[in-house]
Amino acid sequence: MVLPGLQVWRWILFACIHWLCVCQETPRPVYMVAIPAVIQAGSEAKLCASLLQPNETLVMTISLMADGQNKRLLHESSDQEFHRCFQFQVSPPLVDIPNHSIKSVLYCSALMHRLGSLCNASLFYGKCQCGGVKRSTLKLLVAPALQFSFCVVHGVGTGNCETYHPIIVCFHLTGITRSEEKNIELSYVIGELTFVDTPQIYAHGSIIEGKINAVRFNNTAISDMIVYLFEEKGWSSYLRLQNLTTDGRGIARFSVNTTSMPKENINLVVSMTLYSIPMPAGQHVLSLIQPAAPDSKPSSSLAIQKVEKPLACGQAVSITIRYAIVGETVPKGSVDVLYLALSRGVIVQHGHVNVTGVVTLKLAVVPEMAPVVQLLVYSMLPSETVIAHSMNFPTEKCFRNKVLVEFSPSNVVPGEENTLHLSAQPGSLCGLSAVDQSVGIMEPGTRLDADKIFDLLPVKETTYIPYELEDPVACLRVRPRRSIMPFPYGTSEEINDPYAVFQTLGLKLATNLDIRVPSCLSYQGNQYYLAYSHMARPGSAGPRLEMAVAGGLAAPPPPPIQTVRTFFPETWFWDLVEVGESGSADVPLTVPDTITTWETEVFCLAPSGFGLAPLVKLTVSQPFFLELTLPYSVIRGEHFELKATVFNYLSKCIMVSVTPALSSNYTLTPLRDVQDSCLCANGRKTFSWTMAPSVLGVLNVSVSAAAVQSHTACDNGVVNVPERGRIDTVTRSLLVKAEGTEKTHTYNWLLCPTGDSLTEEVELQLPQNVVDGSDRISLSVLGDILGRALNNLDGLLQMPYGCGEQNMALLSPNIYILEYLRNTKQLIPAILDKATKFLTSGYQRQLNYKNADGAYSTFGQGLGNTWLTAFVLRSFGKAQSFIYVDPATMEQSKTWLERQQGKHGCFRILGKLLNNRMKGGVTDEVTLTAYITASMLELNMSVSDPVVDHSLSCLKNSTSDLSNTYATALLAYTFTLAGDMETRARLLQHLNAISFQEGGLLHWSQSSETSPSLEVEISSYVLLASLSASSRSTSDLGYASRIVRWLVRQQNAYGGFSSTQDTVVALQALALYSTRVFSRGGASTVAVRSPSGEQCLFHVNQSNKLLYQERALQDTEGKYSVEVKGSACASVQVVLHYNIPTPTRSTTFSIQVTPDVDCNSKSLRPRVTLRLQCQYHGKELTTNMILVDLKMLSGFSPDPDSLGRLRGSSQVDRVDIKDDHVLTYLTELTSLFPFHITLDIIQEVPVQNLKPAVVQIYDYYQPSDQAETEYVFPCK
Repeated sequence: MVLPGLQVWRWILFACIHWLCVCQETPRPVYMVAIPAVIQAGSEAKLCASLLQPNETLVMTISLMADGQNKRLLHESSDQEFHRCFQFQVSPPLVDIPNHSIKSVLYCSALMHRLGSLCNASLFYGKCQCGGVKRSTLKLLVAPALQFSFCVVHGVGTGNCETYHPIIVCFHLTGITRSEEKNIELSYVIGELTFVDTPQIYAHGSIIEGKINAVRFNNTAISDMIVYLFEEKGWSSYLRLQNLTTDGRGIARFSVNTTSMPKENINLVVSMTLYSIPMPAGQHVLSLIQPAAPDSKPSSSLAIQKVEKPLACGQAVSITIRYAIVGETVPKGSVDVLYLALSRGVIVQHGHVNVTGVVTLKLAVVPEMAPVVQLLVYSMLPSETVIAHSMNFPTEKCFRNKVLVEFSPSNVVPGEENTLHLSAQPGSLCGLSAVDQSVGIMEPGTRLDADKIFDLLPVKETTYIPYELEDPVACLRVRPRRSIMPFPYGTSEEINDPYAVFQTLGLKLATNLDIRVPSCLSYQGNQYYLAYSHMARPGSAGPRLEMAVAGGLAAPPPPPIQTVRTFFPETWFWDLVEVGESGSADVPLTVPDTITTWETEVFCLAPSGFGLAPLVKLTVSQPFFLELTLPYSVIRGEHFELKATVFNYLSKCIMVSVTPALSSNYTLTPLRDVQDSCLCANGRKTFSWTMAPSVLGVLNVSVSAAAVQSHTACDNGVVNVPERGRIDTVTRSLLVKAEGTEKTHTYNWLLCPTGDSLTEEVELQLPQNVVDGSDRISLSVLGDILGRALNNLDGLLQMPYGCGEQNMALLSPNIYILEYLRNTKQLIPAILDKATKFLTSGYQRQLNYKNADGAYSTFGQGLGNTWLTAFVLRSFGKAQSFIYVDPATMEQSKTWLERQQGKHGCFRILGKLLNNRMKGGVTDEVTLTAYITASMLELNMSVSDPVVDHSLSCLKNSTSDLSNTYATALLAYTFTLAGDMETRARLLQHLNAISFQEGGLLHWSQSSETSPSLEVEISSYVLLASLSASSRSTSDLGYASRIVRWLVRQQNAYGGFSSTQDTVVALQALALYSTRVFSRGGASTVAVRSPSGEQCLFHVNQSNKLLYQERALQDTEGKYSVEVKGSACASVQVVLHYNIPTPTRSTTFSIQVTPDVDCNSKSLRPRVTLRLQCQYHGKELTTNMILVDLKMLSGFSPDPDSLGRLRGSSQVDRVDIKDDHVLTYLTELTSLFPFHITLDIIQEVPVQNLKPAVVQIYDYYQPSDQAETEYVFPCK
């Protein structure tokens, strides 16, 4: 009912009636007001009021009061009885909900009054007391606008046994095996027998008719089951009445003649066993109608008759109400049965019917009732007795917005054009997707369906009034010899306590009738409290009074579990479409080449609400189709069996001719005679060749299968030739790699001529052990130093992106480049669209690494990481100008970060991501605090902000120790942002004194230790400090240009640098520099002369400065010269790739691989167990994060079970699969302590003459610290 963490408003319902107090013989006015206890703020709500027996004209006034304002909702006078429901608007909050804790009070006053003397209408006991007005007070709750949240709960204990059952799925045609673990709950309840549609009272001599319902543990009907009906006569004494058999719906009907039975209550028992003492599975009490005693209430009752099937949407359903009115003087037609239909905690329908003959009410089923409607019926009798009953009716899960989709044509072949017809409410925005049916087979339960949508509802049905909203009531004093048991024991259906019935539906009451059982009784000095665990609820025991310590309160019932789900499918299409005012749209599509069945998922949003289309399937078939089997990659010198399997879906035989495409890049040798072949109905045949690639690179392998005419009989029948799809051609790519390990050398220049031409030369020389044919060279030219990074936004580093920091390294450069292009007015729609797509996907991925408290962790689990959280916060803050970033997410992370600040202003270190070579004379806390402070200042937080001011004080105290170059550079940038020019100048002066200057280039290093990534990061911070001051001179830009030219020379072939941190900071600095020196004029010509004398010319101007111009060169050795003439800067890069035999010597790391396989096994899929030993031999005690890159042998893939065991190993943070590599992230390695990894790999495609596969280990932040080795398949 009340969602955790939801701000609420409490409001008060006042209901009182004023009339002239007369003696009890005169009927008094009776009123009752019902209203939901929890109402959503900003929504429309209903309260229902009834007035009976008015003796004069009464005036009803309903007012809504909040914050001192009074809004009258209704003012009406009446001298007639009425039953009405009034709708009113609950005001939304006037302040921002996420940022404020709101406490306001709403008062709703429903006053009925008349002129003359006043008399109190007591809420519970109805005794008239003259001389004053007393108001009945109820607490109600108003929840603000709904906010959906998603969570997944694993391993929730239910008190029953749970077990893990492995499920194996095998695809016989492919031989692929996939195992998966599912959590299965074991229950000892195998079924249930219950009484339904059985009266609660009877008159002696009448015939009682009822039903027994038999269901299994999963609530499915048990048909043809024999059950036994007993009457319980006393303790362990039972009389068998009838033997019954259930029908197809699990219902057994019975009738009992009570003429010969004693005049007493009848206890019915139903059992599935026939013993002297049966094992009761269901019980029901029939109360005998007797004349009312002075101290007891008449036993009148109402009962809603059950409907077997879910209520159909859009139809009017008849609901029968069974009733018995006993001991009442009731004039014909003077009693009304009122009904309220509630769904999702809201009154959706209401009305009343007169009690004459068979009472039937019509319930119009609308989408707002889904998934369950709670029906309440009640009546106020002349004796001031209230009778009530409720029942829940499941409905069809329907939506107000009707969405339909249809493919045209409905049967297609691969590659065919198709149209998706979409219809929905006008103005709808629809999300469309189509998922391969195999995804549902491999990952069941991932489809978006109505059940998942309705599971997101915070309230589907109400079952109680929140504990904090319960109305207190004083203890009732009881005289001696008076019964304190208000009702006999029994089920809630038998008791029908009206107050409890309203309470189970979350309804509050204001009335002057005696309907509520007091929560405690005072008897002879002791107080007896009602145990809340026995409150009357469907299926529970009735109310019972138990002795307890005075003042004690039972715990409130638990709130409903939110179940929230989250969905990311692999799809054919995933798009948003508007249907416009016509309510329909046609979406043109091209059917993919996969032979499969596509399943649609379409949902729409409109002012009328949400809509979900029924599942529509599109089967892509072909009379026959071809499937190729080949490995992802091979190494030059290896060969394998290329298999082409043809499947025939026709009901007749065909003659198939299979032909591979000829190519000079590989040779194909048939393993057997490949000729035309008969293929009959539902048959398949495989054609094979030995394939030997002859060149390196990506090869396209094409094979065609054609159904041809033939006079040869197939299976004694005539050959059929289909009208469509006679030829099926499949093209697959194969990557052919060189032997050994690839090496890359990059040569970069930023040349900015100012009149005279500028020339650079480079001498290229290959090592003596270069692998023949593996060398290749390319040249690229751009007019912008950020152009290369812009061209490779999705791959600045040829490194994996499996952790939170690595994902940010993909996201952050997009922001800096977009800011530069926007500030220089070069941002065109195509670039904006490409970059914002990367930003959006990166933002969504990063949320996977967010903890519940707002912090971000390395792999989305464990404690939050201070540095990473600051990194994410600064990036998200800048990304807000390009994409939507949830401000609540930002605020939560900022709050968490601020809580990590110590009393001295420095921030505490949580988590490990920083490069351990940053350590020096200052503490890590100073470096971290400088980074966080700079992040906050970049987000435009004021230096007077208490958090920022406190952290700057911490940093100011640390500037006396400048032995750590990295910290000094970061401090210089931080104090520049803070505007502390004095401290900035002193730090920059020190940095200039320890800089490395050579050939007009300028950079810095961490003490005497060489670390390329750290040198780039330090130099980038100095560049940022030089350019971020409010005022800059020409000499400042000249100083910065020397740093920029050095930085450009450190770039890799993709526009990034060595690792993630240096890439992010360097691109931020380069973007700032490019903004500061941007010029709209100028043009240059770049001439590159190769060793053989060939000359290449490139032209750079303002119209093509972002154009990536690249050319492959021929000479991989010799002297290249680069000359730039003109007035515009040119960024020139030469990249040389080659392979060498895998090195065996290493210094910092070592890695060994031992393959283990049973060479005598006859298995068609050999299994190899790889045992790896990794060790660190460096100077530090521990390393940074380590990556182990294990390449598969050609044709092999990792065993899924083995991968699962590896993921569960200590020190292993994550395991990813990328193409034919397994990437293992290790937290760290400890010096001189070896770490062991075991992994099984399985041969999926046989490859002959297998070459060794390379395994590499390296420091993520210092990739130059690495080691490599090879392993081979040990069997000949």
